[in-house]
Amino acid sequence: MIAPAPQRPLRIVLAPDSLKGSLPAAEAALAMSGGVRAAAARLGHPAPRVVLAPLADGGEGTLDALLTAWSVEPRTTACHDAAGRARSARYGISSSGTSGIPRTMGVLEAAEANGLPLVADLPLDALTATSYGVGEIAARLLDDGAEEILLCIGGSATTDGGAGLLSALGARFLDRDGDPLPPGGGALAALASIDTTDLHPRARSVRWRIAVDVDNPLCGPRGAAAVFGPQKGATPDDVVVLDAGLAHLARIVEEATGVAVLEVPGAGAAGGLPAVLVPFLGAEIVPGSALVADAVGLSAALADADLVLTGEGSLDAQSLGGKVVQAVVGNAPAGCAVVAIAGRVQLTAAEVQDAGLAAAFSIATGPMALDELIQGAGALMEEAAAQVYGVFGANRPG
Repeated sequence: MIAPAPQRPLRIVLAPDSLKGSLPAAEAALAMSGGVRAAAARLGHPAPRVVLAPLADGGEGTLDALLTAWSVEPRTTACHDAAGRARSARYGISSSGTSGIPRTMGVLEAAEANGLPLVADLPLDALTATSYGVGEIAARLLDDGAEEILLCIGGSATTDGGAGLLSALGARFLDRDGDPLPPGGGALAALASIDTTDLHPRARSVRWRIAVDVDNPLCGPRGAAAVFGPQKGATPDDVVVLDAGLAHLARIVEEATGVAVLEVPGAGAAGGLPAVLVPFLGAEIVPGSALVADAVGLSAALADADLVLTGEGSLDAQSLGGKVVQAVVGNAPAGCAVVAIAGRVQLTAAEVQDAGLAAAFSIATGPMALDELIQGAGALMEEAAAQVYGVFGANRPG
């Protein structure tokens, strides 16, 4: 027997990550919304107060998640890819006060300039690939008046320690003869000095935050070259050259700034981009999901929620290590049920509950091939959200 309808509409926050390869976070949130609204109507309940809060972990989809949260359109700017070819890239900037945020924030995804897919038509050259284009986008954000820059750095094709990026902001990486180094991490062994005299006038006056989902150091067996270089086309010999170049860069940077970047966790992310941003610009390295949660005001959005739905493509042990699901649980108020909906769930009930979730459900309606899940992800997500409402909404008192 169905319990009496609640006396007031439930407030439901929908805060999923994307389902990689099938459903962007914003579309996942819309599908969830359709499911809970339809379930409430069938049960004769007042229409729930639904808040859409699509999230990301700092990698693919972060730009779109923040633009949705800020209700702003993407902007475009000219830049160059990792091979030095001209292209355009998207970026975003909020208005001061957007979603309760006191400052004007800019966001860029480094992969819009130095992403691997952009150079997939060329033979990969790990020694010369440059992050210069990322710096061009950052310079545009500074010109547009951003007071804080959120830099999302996954999916890069570069291993240049951020030298290209900082060069685009006005720094000069010079050899012993005072000549500029050629682009790419392969040239870093010849670095003698870094001249920041002509650095962009606003570069040091803004807050920089770098979204990462790894803690790899700059150099060594777990460093940028050894772990990520091969996927960017680096041969074993190239890895040796790149690792030595990054180590040399670190020594020059420490001499100039006093910052020992070899000891900074996460400095090896995206080919070592943080290696120059942390010491020269005071950039903060933060978990991507935490950065996005803060940027969209997730804590405030969840403050009076009755139910929160989150989710991602695969809910597994990695989901509990700084990803979106963990950020949602960490920001949810006490007593509020947080339920995960995922393409697949690879955690036991005990693991789900120990992680702070009330429950976790797969969108699969039975034995289904991966292609079926991907193609039907929207409808399946909607149906799963309706089922969750039936469990958590139908019997909730007003």
